[in-house]
Amino acid sequence: MNRLDYSCRATEPRGTAYLIEHSHGLATPFLLIDPARLRANVRRMRAAFPGGEIFYATKANAHPRVLQTLAAEGCGFEISSEGELEAIGRLGRQIPFLSSNPIKAPGFIQRAAQAGVIAFAADSVEELVKIAREAPGAAVYVRLLVDNSGSEWPLTRKYGVAPSEAVELLIRAADLGLVPRGTTFHVGSQCRQASSWDAALAVTADVWNEAARSGLHLTFLSIGGGFPVRHTREIPPLEEIGAVVQRAIAERFPPDALLTLEPGRALVGDAALLGASVIGCARRGDERWVYLDVGIFNGLMEAIGGFTYEITTLVSGPSSATVLAGPSCDSVDVIAEGVLLPDLTVGDRVYFLNAGAYTLSYASSFNGWPPPSVAFLDELA
Repeated sequence: MNRLDYSCRATEPRGTAYLIEHSHGLATPFLLIDPARLRANVRRMRAAFPGGEIFYATKANAHPRVLQTLAAEGCGFEISSEGELEAIGRLGRQIPFLSSNPIKAPGFIQRAAQAGVIAFAADSVEELVKIAREAPGAAVYVRLLVDNSGSEWPLTRKYGVAPSEAVELLIRAADLGLVPRGTTFHVGSQCRQASSWDAALAVTADVWNEAARSGLHLTFLSIGGGFPVRHTREIPPLEEIGAVVQRAIAERFPPDALLTLEPGRALVGDAALLGASVIGCARRGDERWVYLDVGIFNGLMEAIGGFTYEITTLVSGPSSATVLAGPSCDSVDVIAEGVLLPDLTVGDRVYFLNAGAYTLSYASSFNGWPPPSVAFLDELA
């Protein structure tokens, strides 16, 4: 259970207790977002990675107000589809953007090139051929396969080229008339080990050194995303990760290396509170089940992979192990087991902390249950 904190000043990002207090008039399920926290997170990341360029991973939360807030803070965007390209186009300003998904639709490549994309990622010859055909002369960077064992949501196998094959791919890009700019990697979503970035940068440095010996001068150094937010397990401070990265760059890379970051969860995760209502309770054998109006399909899809949220309620009393389930008739719709909660009844509210990332972008209306409505703290009466 989370201990609520009322110590925030009016000019600062608000604490959990303040968000809960000001959410009472919202119908559940809802996602209450604090724009002040979004802004503070951008500034904290800039301080932790001085000189680094931030490209927000749009997939984490593409709500227009979220995008507007981050753009106003000077963030660029990382996008992977025509839908995301249209979303940043609606911001009404020239926004710098990258595309780090190594597999892209031909039509998207064309439109992104026309819109002025900085560079495209690739991890296969087939993708390079496609980019050369749809966007001749485009800048590219190669996605490396690195260890994801320190993350809660690994991103291996589907994407990434073995480091031993990376330089050959960069050379092939040049042969196709593309501009090989550099490399990227991803240590896995919600990575809880600062050493993971150091290990990935060591692998990257070897690739850069081999590229230099082959006559390629790389300058684009993307360290992807994976920066964690606090849930039920300890995480390294962002400043610790930043110190590890800065030291590795100073020791292993040329002075003209341009550091870029693609945070998603780290910017929006702790900026929002997800509220739900109890719609049913049952005793099944020795298990106590509580059913909510939000579940796997309409807001908490990450839980299907074992992702755990910190959960709280204003109901008092002794706590006991509870199975939390969503509202749909699908048996997969189980959010968590063994959650320590007091005796809840229909109508009580349950809150998921730090739920600003992926709760909206993964959500559907399966079985007729809608995704959470969205509210912003500074717009509430």
